[in-house]
Amino acid sequence: MRAIVRTRYGSPDVVELRDIEVPVLTDDGVLVRVRAASVNRADWYAMTGTPFVGRTAMGLLRPKERRLGTDFAGTVEAVGKDVSQFRPGDEVFGGKDGAFAEYVCVRASRAVVPKPANVTFEEAAAVPVAALTALQGLRDKGQIQPGQQVLINGASGGVGTFAVQIAKAFGAEVTGVCSTRNVDLVRSIGADHVIDYSQEDFTRTDRRYDLLLDVAGSRPWSACRRVLNPQATLVIVGAPKGNRLVGPLGHIVKVQLAAFRSSQKVVFFIAKFNKADMAVLAELLAARTVVPVIDQRYELAETADAFRYLGDGHARGKIVLGV
Repeated sequence: MRAIVRTRYGSPDVVELRDIEVPVLTDDGVLVRVRAASVNRADWYAMTGTPFVGRTAMGLLRPKERRLGTDFAGTVEAVGKDVSQFRPGDEVFGGKDGAFAEYVCVRASRAVVPKPANVTFEEAAAVPVAALTALQGLRDKGQIQPGQQVLINGASGGVGTFAVQIAKAFGAEVTGVCSTRNVDLVRSIGADHVIDYSQEDFTRTDRRYDLLLDVAGSRPWSACRRVLNPQATLVIVGAPKGNRLVGPLGHIVKVQLAAFRSSQKVVFFIAKFNKADMAVLAELLAARTVVPVIDQRYELAETADAFRYLGDGHARGKIVLGV
């Protein structure tokens, strides 16, 4: 099968399309013929090997895992002897390491669920990592409630576009922060208020928020706390790239330390795949309560170009790969 691999860390130039073996089908596994995948910031870090502190898990001098990608959508090719909930021909989506390939094998009990019939493969592939981050950040870490004032800083990116829609689904009044060119987009996906950060500093407004989901990490804690209610929560899901040693962790640690004695809570987390939350997202997709925003489409052979576009930092919504 064809798959995207890299044998060393570096720029998108290290990415190669190669023929490799099809994954072995396990007894509890589902072999999926991938039709589409999508690119996440985590894939960029895996490709570049940054921040360096992450290499303790990724591989110190070279990658432990050659393949790249996580998000996928496709058709079940075969199932293991212990699998009863899927059959060949079923359309599914989910997350599995090495998803930038023609096939992935994922355990049936893990992050793979049926794809709604009214959702395309590209739309479904755009969902897993980014939408799980938004869902778990708002619901589990932010404890979002109906009627709350919720601010999404970085509302036009992959996580942000899902966060706006999911927050609205929970009954919140949502304010999105984005650049001038993305104001109409953020408003079109349901934001009640949109702040153009090039024209207005969201930390200097009169509005106060119960929950701030920070995807951009563009403002320090001393500024953010001004617009948070006394018992509000700031959930950090993204931050600037930072230096090559600690990357975005530098900003995250600074905010957490600065807020240590505050009545307002600061939480950082990394989304975790689980079947129950994937099923929640499938329901939201089927109802069209959540509609993925796709910025650019590339073919598998153009993955390096997709990474270059991601690296420019101006993607609106998700970048998808046709496989």
